[in-house]
Amino acid sequence: MAEHTFFTRDTASRYLPAPRAFSLWGPDALNGPAVCAVAAHAVETGHTRAGWRPARFTIELFKAARGLPTEVRTRVARSGGRILVIDFDVLQDDPESREVLVASGVTVFLREGTNPPGSRWSRPAAELTFAAPIVDDTDAHPRFGGDAGWTSTMADMQHAERKRMWSAPIPVAPDSPLTAFQRAVIGGESASLMTNWGEGGIGFINCDLTVAIARLPRGTRIGIEADSHWEADGISIGTASLYDEAGPFGSAAVTAVENSRAMIDFATLTPPIWTDQA
Repeated sequence: MAEHTFFTRDTASRYLPAPRAFSLWGPDALNGPAVCAVAAHAVETGHTRAGWRPARFTIELFKAARGLPTEVRTRVARSGGRILVIDFDVLQDDPESREVLVASGVTVFLREGTNPPGSRWSRPAAELTFAAPIVDDTDAHPRFGGDAGWTSTMADMQHAERKRMWSAPIPVAPDSPLTAFQRAVIGGESASLMTNWGEGGIGFINCDLTVAIARLPRGTRIGIEADSHWEADGISIGTASLYDEAGPFGSAAVTAVENSRAMIDFATLTPPIWTDQA
């Protein structure tokens, strides 16, 4: 149903924003997960190949998307024996019937194979600090974690501690079942929230997102944990690790710019609804 998706369908290639696509940055502004989701959906729908896996998704969010008809156009930039590169543009139709480019990016598909021989370093399981909360299967509300444990109330997280999230992303459109790749991209967009959220709320808005995945996530929920945050002169960068029910599977990185004039204080504002909250 449309109330549980980011968009509805206008035509085969055009999407209309649904209520869950909107953000708290402004009355007509779409949220980052919705824009990333519709791009990932279009790329995957048009370019999936058997034996190939989407390994990297990068999007430049250089103009605020609004509550307007939205279209994603894709094109093959490179097609080789082991790599397939797809460029994409996210466009919207404004009231004056002009096309406005709001985002663009690239998705890299890699051909699956076997790992090289020998062992390589990875973070030992004993050093992993993300452990998913126990959530009833009928409860899809997101959980937010800090040093004190997990909560479903965003106001409880208005502090400068490291942050974690466990959520169930929603589909792009009613006729488009959510895929593992789209789930990873939608969950990965929360890297901006997890790394830029602090005392008083979130005052940085991300202008890009890169999600890199070694394998497709399993299950319906995505976990994300802040790994780093650095800021100076109104610019921040953040990285986060992505988890599913089996453990870590990828990472996300964002660059963000100061947006204090529209700072979102989750202690006073209704939280965003990009996850499957009934």
